[in-house]
Amino acid sequence: MRRRTVTTPDGRALDVHEGGDPRGVAVVAIYGTPSGGLIYEQHSDEAARQGIRLVSWARPGYAGSDPQPGRTVADVVPDAGAVADALGIERFGVWGVSGGGPHALALAALLPDRVPAAASLAGVAPWEAEGLDYLDGMGEANLEEFAAVLEGRTALEPLLQAYRTAFATATGADLRREFATLLSEVDAAVASDDLADHLVGTMQAGLAHRVDGWADDDFAFVAPWGFDVDAIRVPVLIWHGEHDRFVPTSHGRWLAARVPGAEARIRAEDGHLTLMAHRVGEVHDWLLERLV
Repeated sequence: MRRRTVTTPDGRALDVHEGGDPRGVAVVAIYGTPSGGLIYEQHSDEAARQGIRLVSWARPGYAGSDPQPGRTVADVVPDAGAVADALGIERFGVWGVSGGGPHALALAALLPDRVPAAASLAGVAPWEAEGLDYLDGMGEANLEEFAAVLEGRTALEPLLQAYRTAFATATGADLRREFATLLSEVDAAVASDDLADHLVGTMQAGLAHRVDGWADDDFAFVAPWGFDVDAIRVPVLIWHGEHDRFVPTSHGRWLAARVPGAEARIRAEDGHLTLMAHRVGEVHDWLLERLV
């Protein structure tokens, strides 16, 4: 896999990663919260077999990407444009998982000339979504985090700093214990050393210097996103698992009902991590059908 730094028009550095086939069809992968933007090796290998050039980057405040205080979900759009321009990419598909889901939807809504299709995997819905109990069904660890978000930065940052300290020397086994309240049976089954080690590694990379990226992600989720999902006009795939305790299935159902023309795959056999473990290849196939 390849790594480079891209400078945005306003002078910020973005820490960019590439995998898959360097001559393939471009797809942007937007990973969850917290994340250093590292591409999961399995996803890179699948992309190479499918003829996909897979691109990811650390959102502002994570890893080597400069912070962007007060950013909104919609602020991913100029960053994506800067990365695509620097890499010589005109059109690209996009998928986002978990906290990456809203950012994928932002690109679908606000950059349709360059993004012909997008997918949200276990993605969160807007905070003030009408008819949705946002926190219902979330595991205890997420409830604690969102309670701190609502109290403000003075409550959230000490919590995230404690996580940062714990993750700094964590192993995959430690992660499984830390996420115990969030792991359904199907997710626990795929939280193998390989996937758990990747998640620990990308968290450690993302939080190596600061917790700004994580805090700013959280605040962006509960603030206005900067676009309406019902304004999306490109094809969108919404994939969610019934056994998801990180982002309850109600979020996926809400999005599927409100993104115009969305294709919904709400699967009884899936949770949250199962989408990363088993579904990305299928998502790539879905995107390729709309990109080539």
